[in-house]
Amino acid sequence: MRNNNINFIVITLIFFLVSCKKSVNTSEPLVSNINSVELNKAIEAKVDSLLSIMTLEEKIGQMNQYNGFWDLTGPKPEEGIAAKKYDHLRKGLVGSMLNVRGVKDVKTVQKIAVEESRLGIPLIIGFDVIHGYKTISPIPLAEAASWDMEAIKKSAEVAAQEASAAGINWTFAPMVDISRDARWGRVMEGAGEDPFLGSKIAEARVKGFQGDDLSANNTIVACAKHFAGYGFAESGRDYNTVDIGTSTLNNIIFPPFKATIKAGVRTFMNSFNELNGVPATGNKFLQRDILKNDWKFDGFIVSDWGSIGEMVAHGYAKDGKAAAEMAISGGADMDMESYLYAAHLAELVEEGKIDEKLINDAARRVLRIKFELGLFDDPYKYCNKKREEEIIGSASNHKTVLDIAKKSIVLLKNENSTLPLKKKGQKIALIGALASDKNSPLGSWRIGAEDNSAISVLEGMQKYEDNILTYTKGANVTIGETKFGIETKINTTDKSEFQNAVKAARNADVVIMVLGEIGFQSGEGRSRTEIGLPGVQQELLETVYKENPNIVLVLTNGRPLAITWADKNIPAIVEAWHLGSQSGNAIAQVLYGDYNPSGKLPMTFPRSVGQIPIYYNYKNTGRPTLPAPDVVFWSHYSDQKNTPLYAFGHGLSYTSFKYKNLEVDNTSSINNPEIKVSVDITNTGKYEGKEVAQLYIRDLFASVTRPVKELKGFELISLQPGETKTIHFELDSETLGFYDNSGQWVVEPGEFKVFVGGSSNKTIESNFELQ
Repeated sequence: MRNNNINFIVITLIFFLVSCKKSVNTSEPLVSNINSVELNKAIEAKVDSLLSIMTLEEKIGQMNQYNGFWDLTGPKPEEGIAAKKYDHLRKGLVGSMLNVRGVKDVKTVQKIAVEESRLGIPLIIGFDVIHGYKTISPIPLAEAASWDMEAIKKSAEVAAQEASAAGINWTFAPMVDISRDARWGRVMEGAGEDPFLGSKIAEARVKGFQGDDLSANNTIVACAKHFAGYGFAESGRDYNTVDIGTSTLNNIIFPPFKATIKAGVRTFMNSFNELNGVPATGNKFLQRDILKNDWKFDGFIVSDWGSIGEMVAHGYAKDGKAAAEMAISGGADMDMESYLYAAHLAELVEEGKIDEKLINDAARRVLRIKFELGLFDDPYKYCNKKREEEIIGSASNHKTVLDIAKKSIVLLKNENSTLPLKKKGQKIALIGALASDKNSPLGSWRIGAEDNSAISVLEGMQKYEDNILTYTKGANVTIGETKFGIETKINTTDKSEFQNAVKAARNADVVIMVLGEIGFQSGEGRSRTEIGLPGVQQELLETVYKENPNIVLVLTNGRPLAITWADKNIPAIVEAWHLGSQSGNAIAQVLYGDYNPSGKLPMTFPRSVGQIPIYYNYKNTGRPTLPAPDVVFWSHYSDQKNTPLYAFGHGLSYTSFKYKNLEVDNTSSINNPEIKVSVDITNTGKYEGKEVAQLYIRDLFASVTRPVKELKGFELISLQPGETKTIHFELDSETLGFYDNSGQWVVEPGEFKVFVGGSSNKTIESNFELQ
């Protein structure tokens, strides 16, 4: 039987080559010196040829993705759903598999697809490579705080190199959902609240994953997700309903997705939420009208896990068959783990409910990516055991993730120059269970990493040997695990170790308290209604403060936290997020001043959870300010300020920066706007430091009301003490316009303000007019 299959593959390839008059030889790699237009034509010809000899079931098979379903080192399954999936794989009815990793296992499933199926079409192997494979970078929200596009791109490159060395050629990243709600657990997976910054990061991550040559064996296909609106889930509750207007959709949610198209992203993932009453998985407006037609996207769209079947629970589809019909009609090309395409699409075509053209288009899109990856040239190109051993976990990769980890740290507060720490002659008390935790720093979505493999803060600080360091937990953060092993219960009662913390603090010159969330308190399905310090940690902080107020609070978390008490009382606060494999080294180097922090917040920190959603680019409203003393009829809270605790773009340094001489040169017209902005920035402190200069605008009067500020440019610069640099920005039609409510880009005449500074709420300003 196997020989018959191989003979058929040979015959098929001969037919394939003969029919592709303009194609390159399939026995040779797709090389970069071929003109891209010609290469695209060659690939299309190959896809045409292959589609012409595929059965309907085989085409549908390309639209079917299965999770790893049996122990690949053991015998093949003989019964149950695993046996059925195995049979589908052998018959060429599976286009992709996910969560199969490692050269040995990937080669096993690829060999079945290539050598046992009728046509030998290789699989795409997908995996959630979100912020690293085995060597873990900071969570994406933390990386966003670096505002360093080259570092973010390099981080994605490392992830791609390691994943590809493990046999993987497709990642379900980047997540480019904009979100304004810190309660939503998946804020850790994105770039924060701003569409401009989010778009730059989305582009950097796509280019990092995919590189310049998708057919190279060290790059992987990126996937822009979740299309669309997922980050606006009501109440910040994961999978919840989304209800937004067209202005928000076009101006806030869509821009990062468009940026991934510009960067060449090859796949999209739809989202769990509904939009305008239609689940995104079956939403024709999103997938066909916008993405495939208006934006000319020619890659493929994969559903999120089981989201096709979930349209039944939404109340949109009557049953699984109806859901399959709605999903393919809506534009979803590949079914991830609902099994409904494999079960129902052929029958729907035979019944005339689905035009086979939709099947052909979806299968074409999947096959196109496989050719671009070079899988038909060498289906085992990602299965090199030597490369796997050499690349994964290499010293070079750890050096890269240490660099981005340091750049991701944000200094929120530093009264009386509490930081940096002196390197000798100090007694330091290190307190907090998270200080010795080697697992939580890896964060959520690090399924390729080894548990407890991160450098802890304790380990990082122990490398500075000329101070006396005393460590105590003070209190456990957790009190046990559930059957899933990751949904950890938080300690809300046990304070028995508080006395150890008090004793350590009493004898210390300075106290370092590492508090925050465990790694799995953020991420998918991990929304929170309270976003303060979890469990007994707030009480521990206040208890230690009474004994010794000279505290540096190091936060390790996956979302903005409400820490009003700490901001009022603690002299120094460091936002250290979940920084990945090199977390402890990065934090220690920042605390001791071997690295001057330069991070800026990509997401607003609220004073209270009741302010959420809170974001810098809000609308002014008709009653924005207090009109007169004792008047209550204006937009405000009666028990809290409107302002955030820490604004978008906020982040301090061990040095200081002064902005002056803001100049705006406006010599252009509405038809060809070109506004040149310059500003002088001086390092007025005593340390060399980096500063992210941020430019914002406000369109004062428009046909659709505009936010009070919109980020439209930024530049990361380095300055020596006393040094001044002049920074130049340019505003044009791409940065001065907006989408109207019909989805059209417009640039309107009128008055504008321009703001430049080190955060969204600390700027100098000028103005200009477009005529």
